Amino acid sequence: MHPAPSVILFSTLSGMGLGLLAFLGAGLAVATGWTAFLWWGLGYALAVGGLAASTFHLGNPQRALLAFTQWRTSWLSREAWAAVAALLVLAPTALSDLFDLGLPRAVGQVGAVLALLTVFTTSMIYTQIRAVPRWHHWTTPVLFLSFAITGGAMLSGQGWAWVCLIALAPLLILAWRIGDGQFAKAGQTLGTATGLDRVGEVQVFEQAHTAGNYLLREMIFVVGRKHARKLRQIAVGLVAVLPALIMALAPLGPVSVAIAAALHLGGALAQRWLFFAEAEHVVGLYYGKRGS
Repeated sequence: MHPAPSVILFSTLSGMGLGLLAFLGAGLAVATGWTAFLWWGLGYALAVGGLAASTFHLGNPQRALLAFTQWRTSWLSREAWAAVAALLVLAPTALSDLFDLGLPRAVGQVGAVLALLTVFTTSMIYTQIRAVPRWHHWTTPVLFLSFAITGGAMLSGQGWAWVCLIALAPLLILAWRIGDGQFAKAGQTLGTATGLDRVGEVQVFEQAHTAGNYLLREMIFVVGRKHARKLRQIAVGLVAVLPALIMALAPLGPVSVAIAAALHLGGALAQRWLFFAEAEHVVGLYYGKRGS
């Protein structure tokens, strides 16, 4: 599928921001005064900024509020409600840390759960799409949650964050390996796409139309194998290896955390670009753009 910059920024920044908010709300990182202001401010900025970026991918951004009306059937709507609930519930804890009010941590812990629930609902927007076999797998929500937890652990200065970073490398490789075979495993062909498989082998004689359309532009995107392989290597190096070395070996402080987080974010953006670019929509079969 075509990797839209707004969706890449949304899923990457909001995940990292909500991960940080979850750690702050749960009390795994506690500060007061200006330190609390910077921590909570960063978390809210990433989360709200990422969520706001998602509206730029809408055909009519002014209708974004309509997403709240479909919570019974839409994971997008559930994400919207979960995000608002998380940000509102965490606000009292943020103010308590900022002004040292001593609010019971239980409120923040509920907010932490809601923050991670928001990340899960985001992942389910993609996981539930059967037409994209690569996404329709348990690795999708696991990856989204792992990135959020890892980002939160890093930004909140957890000494064990390097363990999460190291764990991301094999998880990424596993997700790619499984994903590479998902389209073939789905058993979809040009015959099943057109409903003519009962007659015999189906081949494309002529394209359905001569001009481009929305499906060809958004749903059928091809990334070269060599290009994808290089990006995967870059993603693993930036997401996991280099940040883990910094977090494990360098003295833990604002500078080392900032450098590690910047590298991790760069790798996360590369991984998320691949997440969309390598997603093969079955509609491509109708146009003869996908293999069986």
